[in-house]
Amino acid sequence: MPNVPFLGDTSRVVDEGLEGLDHNFLTGKIEDLVKWSRTRSMWPATFGLACCALEMMATGAAHYDLARWGMEVFRASPRQADLMIVAGRVSQKMAPILRQVYDQMMEPKWVISMGVCASSGGMFNNYALVQGVDQIVPVDVYAPGCPPGPETLMHAILQLHEKIESGEITRRRDQRDGGAGIIVEQRDGQTATQMVIGQRGQDQ
Repeated sequence: MPNVPFLGDTSRVVDEGLEGLDHNFLTGKIEDLVKWSRTRSMWPATFGLACCALEMMATGAAHYDLARWGMEVFRASPRQADLMIVAGRVSQKMAPILRQVYDQMMEPKWVISMGVCASSGGMFNNYALVQGVDQIVPVDVYAPGCPPGPETLMHAILQLHEKIESGEITRRRDQRDGGAGIIVEQRDGQTATQMVIGQRGQDQ
C-alpha cells in the first residue's frame, strides 16, 4: 500500500494492524477510538460450567443490565465473541474443549476467570479438575468469590474495559507472555474469599 495522506506509510498495516501505522495526531485519535469501541461492544462467549454461571446470567439480566456497556449479547458461537468468562470449575475432560473455543474466538480476545474454582480449583483439589484455568488459556482478569456475585463480575468487566482503553492490558500481556493477570477485589458483600491463583499468576 502507498503513502496515504495523514496516515503515512501503510505497508505494515496488513501484518501489524494499528501498530503498523506511523503515529501522528490523526492515527493516535483513531487508535483511541478503536480501543473505546472494543470496550463498548464486547460480546461474551457462553461458557458457564458450574454455579458461577448462575451469577453470570444474573449479571446479564434486567437488574444489573450489562447492556449498559454494550454486552447484552452472550454469543453461542465463539467466532462472534471476544470475551470468554470461564464461570466455574474446569474438568480435565472439558479443558481441551475450553481451549478449542478460545482458539476459535477472533483477535483481540480476552479471558475472565470467574470464581476460585476457575482460578485455582477451589475446594476441588483433586485429579479430575484443572487447578487453575490459566494452565489452559491466558487469563486477563481474576474475579474472586465462591461464587462471585454480579457486582464482582461487573467490577472485573469494567476493570478490563479500563485496561483496554488505557493500553495497559497490552503492556501487561507482553511483560507476562500470557494473560494480563489482573486480580480485582470482591464487591458483592460476601466474606472475601482468599484468592490463590494457578501457575501464571504467581508473579503478582
